[in-house]
Amino acid sequence: MRASRNKDKEEKLEAPAKLKAWWLVLAATTAVVAVGLGLTLGPASLGVREVLLEVLDRLPFVDYDSGLSEREQAIVWEIRLPRVVLGLLVGSMLATAGASYQGVFRNPLADPYLLGVAAGAGFGATVAIVSDLGDGIGTFDAVPMLAFGGALVAVSLTYLVGFSARRSDPVTSLVLAGVAVASFFTAIQTFVQQRDSETIRQVYFFVLGQLRTAGWDEVILVSPYVGGCLFILLLLRRRLDVLAVGDEEAGSLGIDVRLVRLVSVLAASLGTAAVVAVSGLIGFVGIIVPHTIRLIFGFSYRIILPLTILFGGAFLVGADLVARLVLEPAEIPIGVVTAFMGAPFFVLVLRTSRKL
Repeated sequence: MRASRNKDKEEKLEAPAKLKAWWLVLAATTAVVAVGLGLTLGPASLGVREVLLEVLDRLPFVDYDSGLSEREQAIVWEIRLPRVVLGLLVGSMLATAGASYQGVFRNPLADPYLLGVAAGAGFGATVAIVSDLGDGIGTFDAVPMLAFGGALVAVSLTYLVGFSARRSDPVTSLVLAGVAVASFFTAIQTFVQQRDSETIRQVYFFVLGQLRTAGWDEVILVSPYVGGCLFILLLLRRRLDVLAVGDEEAGSLGIDVRLVRLVSVLAASLGTAAVVAVSGLIGFVGIIVPHTIRLIFGFSYRIILPLTILFGGAFLVGADLVARLVLEPAEIPIGVVTAFMGAPFFVLVLRTSRKL
C-alpha cells in the first residue's frame, strides 16, 4: 500500500505540466465570445455587428459609425459592459480561489467559502440591509462594505481558532474551525434577519447572488483586490503542485509548507471576500470550473490556475446571461443557475476524486 502511495506521489511530481499556447488561446476566445454575447443579448436586443463597431469606435485612432442611438450606446457602456466585466472579475476570482483551496487542502470538494467567507459576508450584508444603510449598489454603499468586513472577520476567526487547536494536522484544524465559524455567523444572521422580516427578500437575493451594477463603481472597487490576489496565486502555482505530494515530502524539497498555505489561503480568502461583497454568494463556481479543467487539460496547477482565470470569468458571464434571459424581462438570481449546474458536478467529483 505504501509503495503504491509513493508511486502516485512520484507521478504527480513527474507528470508533464507544460501549458500549451493553444489552450490559452481557446480560453481567451471563450471569454471573448462570452463578453460578446453579454453585450448583445438582453431585453433590448442589439446587433452583433453594431456592438462590435461601437466597441471598435472607442479604440484610439479608430473611427466607425456603429449606427446605435445614444440610448443604445448608454446600454452598452453604462449597463451591460460594467456588468460583463464584473462577471469576469467575480468568476475568475471564485474559480481560482476554489482551485487554490483544493490544492492547499488536497480536497477536490474545497471551495472559496470553506473558511467562513460566505457566512461572514452574509452576516455583514444582513446587518447593513436590516439597518437600512444601503441597497447594495455603489462604491461606498454599506452593504458591500459590511459584507467585506464580515468576511474578513470570519476568516480571521477561523485562523485563530484553527491554529489555537494545536492539532498535528493543521489542515483538518482549519476546516473544522471554518465549519464552526460559519455555523456561528449563520446563526447570528438568521437571528438578525428574523427580527426584521420586511428585509428578508433583499437578504434572500444577496444570499443567492446577483450581478447588479450602478455603472463602473463595483468594478473599480474590486479590481485591485482581484488583480493582486490572482497575481499572488499565480506566483504560487508551482508550489501548489509540490504540496500535492504531502507536507513532509514538500518540506523535504525545500518548500515552507506553512508559509505557502498561509499566503495561498489569505490571497484566496481576501479576493473572495472582495467579490462576494459586490455579487452576493454565488456558489459552485470554485468547484465546477477547476474540476472541469482538471478533467480536460490535466492536474498540474501550472495549467489549472491560468486557465481557471479565463474560463472562470467566461463561465460566470455565461451563467449571468442565462439568469437574465430565462425569465426575460425578469431575472433569476445567478446563484440558482450555478447551483443547478453544480449539483451534478458534486457527483462527478466524488466519482473521480481518487484521481486527484
